[in-house]
Amino acid sequence: MPYSNFDKKLFENDTLDVSTTKIPGMLVIRLVVMQDPRGWMKESFQVSKLVPLGFPEDFDPVGNMVSSIQHRGFTRGIHADTVNKYISLTRGEAFAAIVDLRVGETFGTVEMIQLDPGNAIYVPKGCGNSYQTLTDDVDYTYLEDARVSSDPSTCVGLGDPQLAIVWPIPLVEARLLPDDVERPGLREIVPVGS
Repeated sequence: MPYSNFDKKLFENDTLDVSTTKIPGMLVIRLVVMQDPRGWMKESFQVSKLVPLGFPEDFDPVGNMVSSIQHRGFTRGIHADTVNKYISLTRGEAFAAIVDLRVGETFGTVEMIQLDPGNAIYVPKGCGNSYQTLTDDVDYTYLEDARVSSDPSTCVGLGDPQLAIVWPIPLVEARLLPDDVERPGLREIVPVGS
């Protein structure tokens, strides 16, 4: 069975890499994806290989959550959890927008990245995580280093002009959870850790 153009781009990188971003503590991980007669496979997470490249050695996953999103354009609201997350895809493509919602000089800093099975991101607690599916049938998975607190998350509106996030699929065409429709702007929230 021939591979799609999407599948072919997965094999362009044969070196594991960890890169920093303008949000302190947030990392982008380029994964090695291998091809064989079955299709492709990857090692999504191996702490002993990541730590020497700059990954936090104290990240100790205790849970793994998986979402299977059927439709292109599903957009999850910006929410800051009380746990550190390692996020990757096993199918499809998504656009991620991460916002630093922690107290400090980088409050409100936005990092945008396109996710596919060949990369992952590490999002430190207190940073708002959101994503938009760019294809149908996206499998979105994350490791977390604690169980999510029952405390309400700090949330920000997806279309806040102060954040200037350019969503690939306009929000008027996106699919949203009811809870993510009306969220406060960045100026209205109390930074995490205040």
